[in-house]
Amino acid sequence: MPPAPTLDLLLLPTWLVPVEPAGVVFKDYALGIRDGVIDFLGPRADGIARSAVEVIELPGCVLTPGLVNAHGHAAMSLFRGLADDLPLMSWLQDHIWPAEGRWVDEAFIQDGVDLAIAEQIKGGITCFADMYFFPTVAADRVHEAGLRAQISIPVLDFPIPGARSSDDAIREGIALHDALREHPRITLAFGPHAPYTVGDDNLLKVQVLADQLDIPVQMHVHETAFEVQQATETTGERPLARLARLGMLGPRFQAVHMTQVSDEDLALLVENNCSVVHCPESNLKLASGFCPVERLWQAGVNVAIGTDGAASNNDLCLLSETRTAALLAKAVAGSATAVDAHRALRMATLNGARALGLDACIGSLEVGKAADIVAVDLSGLATQPVYNPVSQLIYAADRHCVKHVWVAGKPLLQDGQLTGFDEGELVARARAWGERIAEGEAH
Repeated sequence: MPPAPTLDLLLLPTWLVPVEPAGVVFKDYALGIRDGVIDFLGPRADGIARSAVEVIELPGCVLTPGLVNAHGHAAMSLFRGLADDLPLMSWLQDHIWPAEGRWVDEAFIQDGVDLAIAEQIKGGITCFADMYFFPTVAADRVHEAGLRAQISIPVLDFPIPGARSSDDAIREGIALHDALREHPRITLAFGPHAPYTVGDDNLLKVQVLADQLDIPVQMHVHETAFEVQQATETTGERPLARLARLGMLGPRFQAVHMTQVSDEDLALLVENNCSVVHCPESNLKLASGFCPVERLWQAGVNVAIGTDGAASNNDLCLLSETRTAALLAKAVAGSATAVDAHRALRMATLNGARALGLDACIGSLEVGKAADIVAVDLSGLATQPVYNPVSQLIYAADRHCVKHVWVAGKPLLQDGQLTGFDEGELVARARAWGERIAEGEAH
């Protein structure tokens, strides 16, 4: 038998959590990477027997799939803290939308997306979904940074930064989809903003094109009780039922927030095999409501985790988001066993990958999948002692424990340091925007 091919990189952590199969923790295992793909997964002794160009010992670290942030607005990082402690519609209509109209251009998107990408890498996020303006600029920043992303084509019934009409936005989006059709790390989706900002005509256009291009649709749905009440009083129809009538629901549909879920809503989600993207901290901060995660999970709905934008969170830390999701699920369900640590990690990895249609490529540590991997250091004071590394990861660790990040085998974070960004320069750019925006808001 010929010798096994030489590995590019062999990782030797204390613990390895593959996520699939579920609930498993391997101790003293090794993971080998070749050509950007996981090529070996097995006992440490067998891994050391393989030839490798580079070997990294990771004592005290747990190796997991890269985290998948299934919903956010990356460039809104530059609006972090601009309008805090306000209800959703006041926050949007009186503050965020006017600020976007005044400040959002290609330069804003470039600097905001760079800031968001760097923050996410430092927190162990290897893939994120972005729903915002100037998607071509955002895609360019993702390409340069080496991260993985789903970029949404923004669709609203009124002019937005970068598009004078929904038709302009759709045309640009289709051109971007064609340009990135073979890109190894970037996928496209349609992003109609919400049922209350997009009418039936545009939703039908989106659905026809999404079917033709075979791409997902991500949309804010049932974010607040007010949204559902207003729609019902105006049309006699709940927003999710309207989307079902228009033929929009299906396995490619990503329903973001879903804090209001009736029995009929749940039946529609299950029947159409939709994914729900839960954004607990943004929902809490805006007092939008509570997504019934355990109820959805038990019904068979795929539930992923998103941070939402930093303007309503105010960070892009998926570890924090996942801890909040697990704790909140227990309170909402009235059960301490709801969403245990392993299931919480699954929501932040494989469930997110599935929601974005990427679960064949990422989301778990399996031979043949892309080497999108995070090493989290559990050797510090605040994570001792380690009885269960997954419990420590979800309930005790934070993003400052993230030590290494790889995407397709390429290191984006080494010993806590970004490999592709000058952190000081990013901070300076963000501060410059903050000063301009603050001065403009004061006049």
